[in-house]
Amino acid sequence: MSTPAPTRSTAPSPLELGHFIDGKPVAAATGARHGDVYDPATGELRAHVAFASAAETRVAIAAARAAFPGWAKVTPLQRARVLFRFKGLLETHIDELARLITLEHGKVLSDARGEVTRGLEVVEFACGIPQLLKGEFSEDVGSGIDSWSIRQPLGVCAGITPFNFPAMVPMWMFPVAIACGNTFVLKPSEKDPSCPLRLAELLAEAGLPAGVFNVVNGDREAVDTLLTDPGVDAVSFVGSTPIAEHVHRTAAQHGKRVQALGGAKNHMVVMPDADPDRVANALLGAAYGSAGERCMAISVAVTVGDAAEPLIAALTKKIAGLRIASGLEPGAEMGPLVTREHREKVRNYIALGVTEGAKLLIDGRGHTVPGHENGFFVGPVLFDHVERHMRIYREEIFGPVLAIVRVGTLAEALELVNEHEFGNGTSIFTNDGRAARVFAHGVAAGMVGVNIPIPVPMAFHSFGGWKRSLFGDMHVHGPEGVRFYTRLKAITARWPTSGAGTAEFVMPTMK
Repeated sequence: MSTPAPTRSTAPSPLELGHFIDGKPVAAATGARHGDVYDPATGELRAHVAFASAAETRVAIAAARAAFPGWAKVTPLQRARVLFRFKGLLETHIDELARLITLEHGKVLSDARGEVTRGLEVVEFACGIPQLLKGEFSEDVGSGIDSWSIRQPLGVCAGITPFNFPAMVPMWMFPVAIACGNTFVLKPSEKDPSCPLRLAELLAEAGLPAGVFNVVNGDREAVDTLLTDPGVDAVSFVGSTPIAEHVHRTAAQHGKRVQALGGAKNHMVVMPDADPDRVANALLGAAYGSAGERCMAISVAVTVGDAAEPLIAALTKKIAGLRIASGLEPGAEMGPLVTREHREKVRNYIALGVTEGAKLLIDGRGHTVPGHENGFFVGPVLFDHVERHMRIYREEIFGPVLAIVRVGTLAEALELVNEHEFGNGTSIFTNDGRAARVFAHGVAAGMVGVNIPIPVPMAFHSFGGWKRSLFGDMHVHGPEGVRFYTRLKAITARWPTSGAGTAEFVMPTMK
């Protein structure tokens, strides 16, 4: 009797992902720590990603520091031409990049393509850097004296970015930074690192000199090295509020310029005159798109007056038809959450909401996708009669959970939004121009939409929140990004004709 052949697994071996330093891929050091990267739709292990040590992170910083003097001397026009070539490569490889995002984050392919496109728009903005770096000139501020200002790069800039936008958020940062003449070290999320590594390869293909853009993967050890190492001049961060506070405090204490974008709890105010069907369509995408894993997701619908019942009726009907599937499936509208641990966190919040007394209208905890039973799926969740003291109202859940809060007037709705600790984005749906103006002018949030559910500014404006959604003075990309990644220098000059003049012992004035 023959011995049966051993069963062999058909699953591919996990990828081994390292870093990108000084213009080339760098494998993980022998015995280095690593993290696991999963396909959220299947629950299968996709890759091991190296966690850089402090020493490895400093190698990347040193490469960026060495490349800075040469890159800063490259003319803005020549820097822009590198970005033009990078833009063309992004357009050529957009489907490849979107697939990498979907495989590791889980969002549907159409959403992933949209993410790459929004990042590409920042690259397009940065291609105009010669115009954006122009200074100001004043002739004859005094007799024979002229004054002018110029903007010069800072040095080495670091970006620490979250899992929910592995292409877009890094591209909020590094295109503007390197166009301004800086060099860059990116520490992307360890949950979906493949897309940022591919972006580094495309930048090199576009002709970016070695060392100008580097990627180190890792955890807190790499982050804290970037925050404290004297070779780093500025830090940009997007993530949760507790980490944003740590980043801002630590980097500032070490003399660095910092912008740290934190958490959100975005409200949509629904006025009684708003069309329920239109609002429901807006909420479907804004609350459940990308499984709610967006810092600009709408997680609270504030219904004014008698707006609640018609909205709930329209919304529940649309939720029932939402297509939840692997992000690679054609026509999928919502995919899984990013990790098993995050799925459990969201499920725990749902249970907490029930315990707190909110009315659970739609419960997505038991949702499964045929053929993907091991995937990290949670279906849409809808709570009604949520109160402001509840944790599901106060805290950022970062999942497909929408809370309905009922108020009587616009003034109450405005007070509700303004008293919340977060002030990232908000919106109002109404046909009343006066109500919209009162809300837009009075709300304490950095980004406001009027009949727009997710008011993310275009690349030539700037993105950022208020209150505990932003630590630091400047928003990202757009004009604020240029100001963040440069420092201003004012020059005042006179060319004397003859004579040494006389000594002056008071603060001089221009004569």
